[in-house]
Amino acid sequence: MHRSTDRILTTHAGSLARPADLLAMVRAKEAGQPYDHAAFAARVHTAVAEVVGKQMDAGIDVVSDGEQGKPGFAHYVKDRLTGLVAREGLPPRISSDQAEFPDFQPPEGGTLNTRRMVCIGPLGWKDRTAVQTDIENLQAALQTVQPQPTEAFLPTVSPGTLAQNVINEYYKDEEAFLQAVAEVMREEYHAIVQAGFLLQIDSPDLAMGWHTQFPDKTLEEFRTIMTRRIEALNHALAGIPPERVRHHICWGNGERPHHKDVELQHIIDILLTARVGALYVEGANPRHGHEWKVFREVRLPEGMVVIPGVIDTKTNIIEHPELVADRIMNYASVVGRENVIAGTDCGFGTSADRTRVAPSISWAKLQALAEGARLASARLWG
Repeated sequence: MHRSTDRILTTHAGSLARPADLLAMVRAKEAGQPYDHAAFAARVHTAVAEVVGKQMDAGIDVVSDGEQGKPGFAHYVKDRLTGLVAREGLPPRISSDQAEFPDFQPPEGGTLNTRRMVCIGPLGWKDRTAVQTDIENLQAALQTVQPQPTEAFLPTVSPGTLAQNVINEYYKDEEAFLQAVAEVMREEYHAIVQAGFLLQIDSPDLAMGWHTQFPDKTLEEFRTIMTRRIEALNHALAGIPPERVRHHICWGNGERPHHKDVELQHIIDILLTARVGALYVEGANPRHGHEWKVFREVRLPEGMVVIPGVIDTKTNIIEHPELVADRIMNYASVVGRENVIAGTDCGFGTSADRTRVAPSISWAKLQALAEGARLASARLWG
C-alpha cells in the first residue's frame, strides 16, 4: 500500500454513482424481471471504464471499479453464494436513534430496501466467476487511462456485515454462521489480492451494529460481539499481507440523528486487532468529526495508515477545500503526514435503489477532496 510520502494521497470508499441506463438494468435484474444478460455484462464493463476515467479526472489517486455491477455493497453476495435468498415482506431494520424523534422522516429508500437476505442452507460458491469479472473489468479500465492511478482497490463485504444483514435460518448460531462466511469469502479476498489489487473490507457492522442490530446490548457485550467478528475476519484474511488490506468502518450512510452511535474511543482497541494495513474511519460525519483526537492517545500499529473520511456522503453540500484541508491536517498532526490518505466517509452508491447525493454533486465533492488534499500537502511539505 502506497503511503503519502511527498503529498497527501486521495481515495474514496468504493461505490460511486452508476449511469442511469445501467441502474435501470440493475433494478430490473434485482426485481426478477427479464433483462439481456449479455447487454448487462457489456454495460458494466464500459461503466467501469467510465468511472475510472472520472476518478482520474477528479484527482483521485487510489481508485476502484465503483461497484458498478453490484446492487449493493453487501447484497451482491446472494448472486454468488449458495444458501442465500432475498425475501420480501420482512420488516426493515430501523436504527434506535430515530425512536426519540417521531417527527423525523428519513429519506425514502428504494425497492431493494424492502428485501432482506436470508440464509436457508449451507453457504458455498455458485458463481466463482463473478469476482474474476470484477477483476477483469477493472484491469481493462486501467488500461484506458493515462496517467495511471497510484493504486487500485476492489471493495468486498466482511463476514460480520453479513452476520448483521442476513437473517440466519440455517446455522445454529452467529458464531457458526460467521465461520461459514469466513471460509467462503476468503476465496474472494484472496482472488482480489492475487490479481494485484488492494482489498477493501467493508465492516459497517463494527460501528453501526450497536444501534441497529444490538440496541439492547451493553457496550461490553457489543465489544464481545465485535471481537468475535474480527476474529472471523482475521481467519478469512490469513495468508494475505496486511499492507494489501484496507478496513472500512462506518456508522451508516444514512441521514439520521446518529446520537446513539458508539464512540470511536470505545472500540478503537478492538478495531486495531484486525490484520490490515489501513484503518478507514468516518471523519466528516458531524457526530464523528472530532474523533481524530482519539489518535492523540492511541498509536497506530507499526506500518498502518489511517484513511479518514473528510468528505460527507449523506448530504448534497459540497465541502470547501479549505475545510477538507483542515480535516486532513487534524489527522496528520496526530498520526504523521505519511500515515494519512484522505477519503470519503462512505460510498456514494452503496445501494443501487437509492441516491442520497446527486451524481454530478458526488463528482464535485471528489474534486473538492482532491483540492483540499493539495492545500494540505502544501502546508505539510511546503
